[in-house]
Amino acid sequence: MKAASRRDKLTAILGMIDLTSLTVSDTPSGIAAMVGKVNEFRSRFPEYPVPASICVYPNFAATVASLRADKTLHVTVVGGTFPASQSFIEVKTLECTMAVRSGADEVDIVLPLNSFLDGRAEEAGKEIMEMGLAVRAERKDVILKVILETGVLASDSLIRDASFLAMESGADFIKTSTGKTPVSATPCAAETMCGCIAEYFRKSGRKVGFKAAGGISKAEDALVYYDIVSDILGDEWLDKRLFRFGASRLANNILSELEGSEVKYY
Repeated sequence: MKAASRRDKLTAILGMIDLTSLTVSDTPSGIAAMVGKVNEFRSRFPEYPVPASICVYPNFAATVASLRADKTLHVTVVGGTFPASQSFIEVKTLECTMAVRSGADEVDIVLPLNSFLDGRAEEAGKEIMEMGLAVRAERKDVILKVILETGVLASDSLIRDASFLAMESGADFIKTSTGKTPVSATPCAAETMCGCIAEYFRKSGRKVGFKAAGGISKAEDALVYYDIVSDILGDEWLDKRLFRFGASRLANNILSELEGSEVKYY
């Protein structure tokens, strides 16, 4: 198979982005404007794919769901009391359930580090399973992504343990970071996570996706993660069904390179 060009890779990455807005100043009108931009994207840039999803706080799920022009544009929410996952499991599961009832297609939760880092991995895995069961009781096809927060995992061994725990607990994707810690996504963590995904697939036959998120804003950085996934997991993973980027500025920066001039569309 002919190797993909830089331009082809960047074009593909545009269609793998979970276009994200997760700030304290988010408003319904602001989120609505972002959805409008995505709805109108193909009329402005017909040669490029739209993002895979729009990622917002759970209270904005209904806004995105009601305004998107095409249901292939997924509604992603961060759930389970993102970004710290520091609350009662009953609160976490209720938040995830309410988000799906409001229209979420995908739910990104954070690995319960309060128990995982305290040596109680079984408890952390149980929480992931409970949140997964809660959302799938609403809709069987909901995609569950588990954020490992690799920047606070002090060793490759811990990242491996967290990756397998999340996958064995029902994660459809494992994701690097919330973007809310000093260290977010790194290529080293991505290589470890993708290696675990490959190993898990060999043993179980189940394909788990990979999501790179946290501090990825430049086209050059995105290409590094694209090549990691390509090298370790292969062409089957180079698709939005198994590979995502969580980003807010990345789309504009990629568009700027592809267009040959600065683009501030989103």
